[in-house]
Amino acid sequence: QVELVESGGGSVQDGGSLRLSCEASGYTFDEYCMAWFRQVSGKDREAVASIDVDGTTTYADSVKGRFTISQDNVKDTLSLQMNNLNPDDTAMYYCAAARFYRCELDVSRYPYWGQGTQVTVSS
Repeated sequence: QVELVESGGGSVQDGGSLRLSCEASGYTFDEYCMAWFRQVSGKDREAVASIDVDGTTTYADSVKGRFTISQDNVKDTLSLQMNNLNPDDTAMYYCAAARFYRCELDVSRYPYWGQGTQVTVSS
């Protein structure tokens, strides 16, 4: 079955950087679109960035120019490089996958989710 395992979260100061990883297994990695979402307790899950099967990337306005999503089809790993972090980026970050050619930031298209990794940015 599809399994997604995130890692790389932690605590950083305002302006710092983190790199999240999501190891995928149980399916043909390059046939699925993938994405990163984040959620603060008590709020709705928010889309961060996505990458479609053809490599097209989409970013939420709040992270454009600071975050970069990428994937390694040899290691079956999705990554999110996060630079210039600020306290508003504090959240639990989840990776998600779906067997569609194009998913973009539509949360309803993603049936598979990891358990999440916490990112905390202090001022």
